[in-house]
Amino acid sequence: MHRTAMLDRQGHPMTQQVFGRHRLMQRTVSMIAIAAAFVLAPGMSTSHAQSLGYAPVEQRVFPPDDATAPAVEADEDSLLPDRLRRTVVTLETREAPGTIIIDTGNTYLYYVLGGGRALRYGVGVGREGFTWSGVQTVTRKAEWPDWHPPAQMIARQPYLPRFMAGGPGNPLGARAMYLGSSEYRIHGTNDPTTIGKFVSSGCVRLTNEDVSDLFSRVQVGTKVVVLPKTASLQARAGRLPGVPSGRQAMSLPVATIN
Repeated sequence: MHRTAMLDRQGHPMTQQVFGRHRLMQRTVSMIAIAAAFVLAPGMSTSHAQSLGYAPVEQRVFPPDDATAPAVEADEDSLLPDRLRRTVVTLETREAPGTIIIDTGNTYLYYVLGGGRALRYGVGVGREGFTWSGVQTVTRKAEWPDWHPPAQMIARQPYLPRFMAGGPGNPLGARAMYLGSSEYRIHGTNDPTTIGKFVSSGCVRLTNEDVSDLFSRVQVGTKVVVLPKTASLQARAGRLPGVPSGRQAMSLPVATIN
């Protein structure tokens, strides 16, 4: 049997070396065509694509749906006991509407509305040895205030920073109202569990939600009456300054505020 010789385009016999190169080129072209067909084929799996040695088409990323989205944190007021939640109460006092009265012994702050009513907030107050009483005036208001611990506090707690920029982690919280030329403030807190307790160095603290609400009502020049801790017995009987003996404070819905 005779082997038929391969001829080139001019009709001349091809050598074995040239013939081998021709076959190699044909195989290369075929492999490229097959690979292209797989790339263009819809629905091809990533694992199949990787087994063929080329990168899979990037998958589209969609935002999470409601089921996987992070839950919204509960508001701070919902973490408080009922008695410390912001509410409207009956309160007869000779103090003018807009006055702040701080009942230290019961850890309440009253914002006088007038007409025998007040808005009551739960607060944290000075710990043993750091409570005080008297009359002050709001001399400055600040949103997300910076914190400069006073020298006396640093002397007691040398590890405290000398300065802390305002923000969610700042001990003064979302708002601050500065009282006179003293070092005392009515401010927020990033720890709602301290509301209703005797914990501070003399400042009065509210949840960030409550202090933001109070901040929106208070003006520079507002009068602040701070009752001594021993006046709490009068407060329990509903006898705040100007309140007739025997008149009990009663809670009203916050929605009744005009």
